[in-house]
Amino acid sequence: MAQIELYTTPYCPYCIAAKDLLQSKGALFTEIDLAVHSDRRSEMVARANGRMTVPQIFIGAMHVGGFDELHELDQTGKLDSLLEGARNQL
Repeated sequence: MAQIELYTTPYCPYCIAAKDLLQSKGALFTEIDLAVHSDRRSEMVARANGRMTVPQIFIGAMHVGGFDELHELDQTGKLDSLLEGARNQL
């Protein structure tokens, strides 16, 4: 089962935009709020190859990156196929 995971912090406008975009696509995701789960920041950094900014977005084993990369995938039509692949693996 491919899982969509977002590492976020409250009030981060890019985190909010990423969640809004995924919700508009009907995608279910797990949000890991680093303000609540600060112990998971090192996990995020390791999974994101050293990136420390939020959001960090993962679809299955694929590290998408941040909101800019998610938005680019949407603009180029690649996000829908990634999300469809995630739905097919449920």
